[in-house]
Amino acid sequence: MGEARSAPTVGQMVLGMRLRDLREKADVSYEEAARALHVNQTTVRRMEKAEVGLKLPYVEKLLQTYGAEQEEIDAFLALAEDANRPGWWHRFRDVLPDWFSLYVSLEGAASRIRAYEPHFVPGLLQTESYARALLSIGFPNGSEREIDRRVALRMERQELLTRPDGPHLWAVMDETVLRLGIGGPEVMRAQIDRLIEATRMPNVTLQVMPFATGPHVGMGGPFQLFRFQIPELPDIVYAEALTGAGYLDQRADVATYLEALDRMGTQATSARRTEGFLREMRKEL
Repeated sequence: MGEARSAPTVGQMVLGMRLRDLREKADVSYEEAARALHVNQTTVRRMEKAEVGLKLPYVEKLLQTYGAEQEEIDAFLALAEDANRPGWWHRFRDVLPDWFSLYVSLEGAASRIRAYEPHFVPGLLQTESYARALLSIGFPNGSEREIDRRVALRMERQELLTRPDGPHLWAVMDETVLRLGIGGPEVMRAQIDRLIEATRMPNVTLQVMPFATGPHVGMGGPFQLFRFQIPELPDIVYAEALTGAGYLDQRADVATYLEALDRMGTQATSARRTEGFLREMRKEL
């Protein structure tokens, strides 16, 4: 069997879907594919779902079974070899939970990220001092070195917003985010300055949901929606809880979250008015 691991890379997810499509196009059943590899059907299913690594000899045999030409096989194997390489975040595996590794992979591959944050500044827009204060609260038993590592991971994630091919980030924050006072007034002033700078970035849309808006559809908790230019990948929603997270890609589930984001987008400050709202908030600190 392929090597099991906790979180696939986006490349493995895409190639798993392509293997499924090729199998179905060739009208090969799971049982027939498994017989070609001398394994059980579960192994084939797990490869297609990216629940195991893409073992190259298995991939090659499957492609031959599906009638692929040698040129296509060679190209696929090269992609599989690349997809099996750990992402840059693997260097932070000592502080990166298994359930969050996939998030970082999706974040780096997305062309559009839509987010709702009821409590904290989105991670991609946090200052180092804000991130340190927040992580110290979230991991009260963490050593100084561990907090340093977590902060470094968060800062490195932010580099994708300045890449030429970086995603567009559209985030809605509750006013609560600006009033919690993470790290104290000095930290919050610097953080709001950072948010004001972000409103001027061409690939960032930032909105604030004022208290005056009252109850709204997104109050259940924070979530992010990833959209990709990769045809095989559907929109994926990430919803976080205290000890883990869920990843949703079923069309009905994603549509519910997308509708919630659209509704909140009409209730929150317009992107044009967000900078003024932030400046008024800063005066209160």
